Amino acid sequence: MADHVPPSKRSAIMALVKSKNTGPELIVRKMLHRKGYRFRLHKKDLPGSPDLVFPCRKKVIFVHGCFWHGHGCRYGQLPKSRLTYWKPKIMANKARDVSKERLLENAGWKALVLWQCELKQPDKAVQKASRFLGRAGFASTN
Repeated sequence: MADHVPPSKRSAIMALVKSKNTGPELIVRKMLHRKGYRFRLHKKDLPGSPDLVFPCRKKVIFVHGCFWHGHGCRYGQLPKSRLTYWKPKIMANKARDVSKERLLENAGWKALVLWQCELKQPDKAVQKASRFLGRAGFASTN
């Protein structure tokens, strides 16, 4: 299937894709803040510059877009066009994600990934994050 958008228009569209403060990330931030969790954003001194950082808990949360990080859901499917471009790109993103999570783990941090598709059911997503983080307002040592 050929791309129906001219290359110059496609380039302009792709330039608008953000890596920080994305819609899914803002949803997670608002939900967790409302629950009483406090966090830092995009700490550059940690591997992968996690989206949400809970320093006292030594825990981080990544909010991954299903397409960009190759999730196995229906939103994470590779496009039918330009597969020789997209497949290596998404595979490299997945490998980098694993590497960054391993580096965090080796440094004593625990990481959770919340997927964009999980945010279709926000209550379940915030429950998952809450179980991972422990009680709000309390820095647990687990």
